Amino acid sequence: MFEDRTGSRVPNVTFHTRKGHEWVDVTTDELFAGKTVVVFSLPGAFTPTCSSSHVPRYNQLAATFKEHGVDEVVCMSVNDTFVMNEWKETQNADNVTFIPDGNGDFTAGMGMLVDKDALGFGKRSWRYSMLVKDGVVEKMFIEPEVEGDPYEVSDADTMLAYIAPEAPKPMDVSVLSRDGCPFCVKAKEALRNAGIHFEELVLNKDYTEQGLRAMTGAKTVPQVFVNGKLIGGSDAVVAWVAER
Repeated sequence: MFEDRTGSRVPNVTFHTRKGHEWVDVTTDELFAGKTVVVFSLPGAFTPTCSSSHVPRYNQLAATFKEHGVDEVVCMSVNDTFVMNEWKETQNADNVTFIPDGNGDFTAGMGMLVDKDALGFGKRSWRYSMLVKDGVVEKMFIEPEVEGDPYEVSDADTMLAYIAPEAPKPMDVSVLSRDGCPFCVKAKEALRNAGIHFEELVLNKDYTEQGLRAMTGAKTVPQVFVNGKLIGGSDAVVAWVAER
């Protein structure tokens, strides 16, 4: 049974990170002292659930967390700094601080180091999240001890519901565009001017013309989706923004 360390101080650890061509040591005091920090820890960089769900949603909600008093959102994993740096870049997770717990010292100190030998992973972190204030754990969300890699309570939405249960969540907005399209520029500009964050998918890079027709029934771009609903092209987006 994993111990819920609510009310305890986080372990005193020095993390060895790489920034550019230099080694930079980061201590837990530097990470946590005088700050409110959300930490989510996961089994490994580049693994399926971690890459498709855990990191992207924390990255998306980071601004909302900060609006409600969180100074930093930290992703922790028992991986080396080179792996973590590359993963952060491929995830485009600019809103999250990636910390390599390469030796597992922090994870062991939290009582969350587990044996993943059966998968060829060696020692890794159990999946959990926590809210830390000035180095003291205020709240932990620990995944249930069941077989496999459960992902039920350490997600960003559960953490946000604890910190700010009434906080509105950002809209999920995607723009299907192509390079050199002036109508795409118009739609994106309308969204930016309204303060609406969006994900851009580019033709022949992130999707094909066949995919465009299959998803929207249209042959032209942009095509904009909001929370799963197709809004349409640039004029439709401008009208939608004006009506909000």
